[in-house]
Amino acid sequence: MATVTVRKLDDQVLDRLKRRARQQGRSLEAELREIMMAAVARDMTPDEKWQLLERVAGAA
Repeated sequence: MATVTVRKLDDQVLDRLKRRARQQGRSLEAELREIMMAAVARDMTPDEKWQLLERVAGAA
């Protein structure tokens, strides 16, 4: 699995992401992962989605 660094993120955006994570009962990292996976999944075929879910489940 890869690691990503986001630079120059607006403080207000970060605060809102932290709040969203708390509301969902997740860490900030888990919330960001969920947001990114959902964004990518919109453009995936059902087979690609299944493969992604299998990879993620295998890494847990």
